[in-house]
Amino acid sequence: MNTAAQIPVLVTQHFDAPPERVFDAWLEPAMARRWFFAAPGGEIVRAEIDARVGGRFTMVDRRDGEDVEHTGEYFEIDRPRRLVFDFSVPKFSAQVTRVSVDIAPTQSGCELTLQQDDVPAEVASRTQDGWRKMLERLAAVTATA
Repeated sequence: MNTAAQIPVLVTQHFDAPPERVFDAWLEPAMARRWFFAAPGGEIVRAEIDARVGGRFTMVDRRDGEDVEHTGEYFEIDRPRRLVFDFSVPKFSAQVTRVSVDIAPTQSGCELTLQQDDVPAEVASRTQDGWRKMLERLAAVTATA
């Protein structure tokens, strides 16, 4: 049993793109491979997305010749407002966390709020920074889509 403190991580990002474009970028493999779990200097070598409740995703990021698999299962898909999925990185931990993505329209695009629950406190800051960087890449991808 894990007794370490676990906390939620929260990140918000404004997008100069309509909610539908931002939402779809999470579920379309060609778009997702451009930003979703793509580490700087890495390359997404596999992007599999079964975009339905109960469906799964697998994103494999190759970093310095090493493959890192990110996996999850979708629990809620409410286009273009909400996406909820479980998430894990089996290479580094057996832990599975829940991620909720809420997208609200604004006059100039939309605002996305992401919350990842049950993040170990000792990695919360690094996790939050990782999501911020990914959402910045998502903003660049959706601005040019």
